[in-house]
Amino acid sequence: MLSSLARLTLFCLRPVRRYTLMGRDDEDDHDDMDGDSLLWSRELQRHSFGDFSMAVVQANEVIEDHCQVETGKGVIFVGVYDGHGGPEASRYISDHLFGHLMRVSRGRGVITEETLRAAFSATERGFLTLVRRTRGLKPLIAAAGSCCLVGVIWEGTLFVANVGDSRAVLGSMSNNSRSNNIVAEQLTSDHNAAMEEVRQELKSLHPDDSRIVVQKQGVWRVKGIIQISRSIGDAYLKNRDFSLGPSFPRFHLPEGLKRPVLSAEPCVYTRVLQTSDKFVIFASDGLWEHMSNQQAVEIVHKHPRHGIARRLVRRAMNIAAKKRGIMYDDLKKVERGVRRFFHDDITVVVIFIDSEFLMVEKATVPGLSIKGFSHTVGPSKFSLFFS
Repeated sequence: MLSSLARLTLFCLRPVRRYTLMGRDDEDDHDDMDGDSLLWSRELQRHSFGDFSMAVVQANEVIEDHCQVETGKGVIFVGVYDGHGGPEASRYISDHLFGHLMRVSRGRGVITEETLRAAFSATERGFLTLVRRTRGLKPLIAAAGSCCLVGVIWEGTLFVANVGDSRAVLGSMSNNSRSNNIVAEQLTSDHNAAMEEVRQELKSLHPDDSRIVVQKQGVWRVKGIIQISRSIGDAYLKNRDFSLGPSFPRFHLPEGLKRPVLSAEPCVYTRVLQTSDKFVIFASDGLWEHMSNQQAVEIVHKHPRHGIARRLVRRAMNIAAKKRGIMYDDLKKVERGVRRFFHDDITVVVIFIDSEFLMVEKATVPGLSIKGFSHTVGPSKFSLFFS
């Protein structure tokens, strides 16, 4: 249900729509994004195996999506962190997970599924320690959490780890020699109660809890509160010591917490890259809410690399505007906070994989660290550990 402010915004924008509809193609991507102060992008940058493109658009009053790309000699790291209940968890992950991965990987001399799991575990422990230390002054930090999607390409192998419903989708050329079609392959599982298998998993883990998943207003939610079943943070759903009382009705569990109902254990996927593998799209669910995996990979395949992440974000916003009966140009005028009634924060990172570079022994590319939206750019720690 829209708030009164959102309804007023729609009322004000619709008269504009009456005049802008004429002669406008629904599929127009509107290349001029200068009018949207809430969108940030990094159009195209090199990495050891090809190029990458990043884009983020803010919808919430305080942005809860954080992302980063770390490049080095023969290696690249991607992180997409979709926060909820506040920006604290996603910001913490952005500041710490990569460092944990480097610490563990340096000790073992390799990046593996185990080092990724260890990095997730260390990040979860660190954030819960922060919650314990600060919740006296800021009790709602116990309700801050984040989806966490990480990808690493190293030694010709792609590693993907995920908790929550952000998604990594691979674009590969069809095996049919007579076809030039691009095929989408989802590499991650959506840890979301909307999925039947997720509800069954929760019920099997909590056979004595009839309210482990509850449908509210047509949406399945864990304990009637949250849609995702795995996350970093959300301490109040993992440890009874962090439970929030009735003064916080949105997060209060009247029956108490018998055992953790959310997990921080990632699903990890490993793939030795093939010459048919062309790119990977890493994105928060704000993108996938508005387009299918196949639609997204076809957009990437059919358009130039430069600014491709921004193009995907634009397309999602275009669809979101249409759903609300307004034009894309009108949506760009909506302020943060109110914008959330039209679409979520959206983060997209596209990593292109050029097979000829996979065969090169540690191609020389300067190590670079980029954090989305804040546009923080500097040298990457990869250059210290994998040179």
